[in-house]
Amino acid sequence: MAEDLAAALARIVRAAREEQGLTRARLADDSGVSRAMIARIEQAEAQPTAALLARLSAGLGLTLSELIARAESDGSRVRRADAQPTWTDPDTGYTRRAVSPSGSRLELVDVLLPQGARVDYPADAYRALDQQVWVLEGTLRIIEGTSESTLGPGDCLTLGPPSPTSFLSEGEGGCRYVVALAKRSPHEPGPRS
Repeated sequence: MAEDLAAALARIVRAAREEQGLTRARLADDSGVSRAMIARIEQAEAQPTAALLARLSAGLGLTLSELIARAESDGSRVRRADAQPTWTDPDTGYTRRAVSPSGSRLELVDVLLPQGARVDYPADAYRALDQQVWVLEGTLRIIEGTSESTLGPGDCLTLGPPSPTSFLSEGEGGCRYVVALAKRSPHEPGPRS
């Protein structure tokens, strides 16, 4: 992760927590992330993993993409390719590029998942969220609770109700896919309500 993005994420996590009147202890309870780790992230002393950021963003009522987009927001309706923030999980090498300009209900994320890598997300990461996964290259296995789907190039899957979800890259060369996320209000019906 670039140092400027790490510092921006630190600032955004703290600002989002304080805007909601949450203490670190309350955010720790809501997200399952320890108070000590939250403090380290807010002080830009720790490089968080994708799973950890997903738990924090869920505890803050945000998507992971929203959290990263807030860190990189410039208010423009156009996000040029060279200005799209990229973040890499230090544990798995999973790389996500936020394609969409900030401020939209629809988010597009371009993901590279290295061969053999696995990224796990808690069910809370999917609250009030509709999500589709479109595979561009490679093979992607998605495990949602007890349901499992294997996708190849061109395949697209709408994720079901919130459940612990794992993304696994299978086959040679890793996997590249696009995630389309649409945030709903908590009262709006949908497959992830």
